[in-house]
Amino acid sequence: MPAAPISQGMSQPSIILAPSAAARVATIAAKQAKPAILRLAVEGGGCSGFQYRFGLAETVEADDTVVETDGVRLVVDAMSLDLVGGATVDYVESLGGAAFRVTNPNAASGCGCGASFSV
Repeated sequence: MPAAPISQGMSQPSIILAPSAAARVATIAAKQAKPAILRLAVEGGGCSGFQYRFGLAETVEADDTVVETDGVRLVVDAMSLDLVGGATVDYVESLGGAAFRVTNPNAASGCGCGASFSV
């Protein structure tokens, strides 16, 4: 079951961390002896205008929106949340490889690899 956002301050669009993504983050964090906190950020670039950036975070910042699934936290800064609010972060394994995937209802278009988007 997706987790409800735990945000500080005003009501903002939610974001969902799927159980498959939470499990993968927990595995990676345990191997690296780091907290199970996945940071999702959006930055300019990529073939469609914006690109997703993932990384393990050591801490939660004051302006972050935080959602938790199965003990794993997903943190998104306020500026990035404007572009990914309502999205689902999943971990997908296929013949082409395995990766975190964002299903973003705000994206007007995206590239074939799913790593960048435009609004």
